[in-house]
Amino acid sequence: MSKLPTVEDVARAAGVSRQTVSNVLNSPGIVREATRKRVEQAIDELKYRPSAAARQLRTRRSSAIGVHLDPYSGGISGVLLDRFVHALTERASERGMRVCVYSARSPEEEMERLGALIDGGEIDAAVVTGTFFGDPRTGWLTQRNLPFVSFGRPWGGDDVFASAHSWVDVDGATGTAAATAWAIENAGPRVGWFGWPSDQGTGDDRRRGWQQAMAAAGSVGPTFEVADEVVAARQLMTAAFGQDGLGEQLDALVCVSDSLAVGAHLAAADAGRRDLTVIGFDNTPVAEALGLPSVEQSPELVAAGALDLLMGETGTMVAPLDSTTPAEHVLVAPRLVVREPALHR
Repeated sequence: MSKLPTVEDVARAAGVSRQTVSNVLNSPGIVREATRKRVEQAIDELKYRPSAAARQLRTRRSSAIGVHLDPYSGGISGVLLDRFVHALTERASERGMRVCVYSARSPEEEMERLGALIDGGEIDAAVVTGTFFGDPRTGWLTQRNLPFVSFGRPWGGDDVFASAHSWVDVDGATGTAAATAWAIENAGPRVGWFGWPSDQGTGDDRRRGWQQAMAAAGSVGPTFEVADEVVAARQLMTAAFGQDGLGEQLDALVCVSDSLAVGAHLAAADAGRRDLTVIGFDNTPVAEALGLPSVEQSPELVAAGALDLLMGETGTMVAPLDSTTPAEHVLVAPRLVVREPALHR
């Protein structure tokens, strides 16, 4: 069995001291760029991976990032968070970090779980998911002095870009605006919106993109709202298609999620509107199987952005909190994936 490369092997290959390699791994900002790149190249070529146990003993840090995993509830939209956690785990591993997954059914229970992890020295940082208006977790984490980043904006404030903590999010309004503009061009000007009841957060942000694109085109279209469930969406749209004249008033439907898009797609087929263009959001495997156009959020890019905010672009440890450093914010641009629905073929 071949011997695993050591710090000494990296130092020898890069022509530097063992301490310089340690600095590149733990404090890359203090190393000259040319030297750092030479060490990083040697690390890549030798496929060196620092020992997490040894680093924990040396630095008294856990080399772990905590992230909340929602309880399994079935459905379609939960796939997105699963992809995000998977991508976060992979990318953290590439940087010599681990991901500590914990579950909780309420914000209060989550803060209790996090408190136990912090007190036990089991995590160096946290990634908060599913942010909402009035979210108590971010202020609590700030008080606990734990580095963290949220997947999602601090909804409800006057200027989310002036928030006190760092966050990364998907630009939902840009995604639905692109979907609406494409629908107007390819299906017709009467593009409806199918969303969730107002939540002062993600759903409202996505609806804003539809509104902006419709206003820019001088178009109008009906709006519908329902909870994020396929059955509920199908029932509501079946009733809507039963109304006199609605079929002629709708060229396309932009939906806040793939769950609503699937329900609307099935209702349209039931009503004989197989030609209706229905666009989802999340680009889940179900949307792909049905051939529905959908907005791809790229949770892998969100995971990479979260780690960059916590560790820097090349860091291998979580950066310590610094009250003098302003919070950073990253918006990931989504893309529309165009498909021809199976019912149209």
